[in-house]
Amino acid sequence: MSHAAGDVHILPYSRVIGQGDLKLALELNYVAPRIGGVLMAGARGTAKSTLVRAFALMVHRELPVTLPINATDDRVVGGWELDALMRGEARPQPGLLEEAADKGVLYVDEVNLLDDHLVNIILDVVSTGVLSVQREGLATAKHLTFGLVGTMNPEEGSLRPQLLDRFGLMVAASQLDTEARHRTIRTVLDFEEELEKNESDWLAEAERENAGARDRLTRARDRAARTHVPDSVVRLCAQAAERVDAVGQRGEIVATLAARALAALEDADQVDPGHLRRVLPMAFRHRRPETAHGGTFDWGPDDEARVKDLFDTA
Repeated sequence: MSHAAGDVHILPYSRVIGQGDLKLALELNYVAPRIGGVLMAGARGTAKSTLVRAFALMVHRELPVTLPINATDDRVVGGWELDALMRGEARPQPGLLEEAADKGVLYVDEVNLLDDHLVNIILDVVSTGVLSVQREGLATAKHLTFGLVGTMNPEEGSLRPQLLDRFGLMVAASQLDTEARHRTIRTVLDFEEELEKNESDWLAEAERENAGARDRLTRARDRAARTHVPDSVVRLCAQAAERVDAVGQRGEIVATLAARALAALEDADQVDPGHLRRVLPMAFRHRRPETAHGGTFDWGPDDEARVKDLFDTA
């Protein structure tokens, strides 16, 4: 079952209530890995960690590799096996990035508290697909591919603008309304009760829903590269980037990749303006000048107003 990973029990992905933007960003990044990772911002207790783990279990049948805040360079990129060295043998020790490539997802909780140097290393590997290690007599270059997800609580500090920009998509966890809070409590209680049963129709149904979602994502991943992006949509993306004063060009490239992934998820043959508009906040919210100078990550009515006429006439 989807909740089983050793002795860890995780609420099935299909039963996580709300947080549609967080779910969509994870799915788009899976469909189009070149997006370059997802950064989730939100207050504590907004199901960010649960969602990341549930998603990894659904698509990879493995919990994500989790990077501890106190991780060293050797632990991240690999080094020499200490016991072997003490016996006079030089035996490489794989790091967490290689483990993430085997299991599918690297999860960095509280990424804003991690050393900037390590964040740079991780983002370099995600963007290039190559882990190059040249130090202490160890020289290797390996091709690695994995999904990257970082979470952060903005109340505890932010990332430098250069690092924010390297994350493909950024999404903000939303506060649930009363009805969604009620459904969340009920779901958690039901989940805990069902775990005690030898056989559970509730869990079996959740697994069938997960399997359906996994199949949908796999099909979309296969067809994404064949999904046509009209030049009119590319131009529209460039215009939108200019309207919101996006810093650099990474935002519009990511937005185009994400729009194509969304079109593939919806079984569309080509990207239309609606696909692009849906992903704009995720691609641009962390690349605006005000964000770079310590502003908020909110994407509000003023941001929508800047691009509204572009899409009204598209």
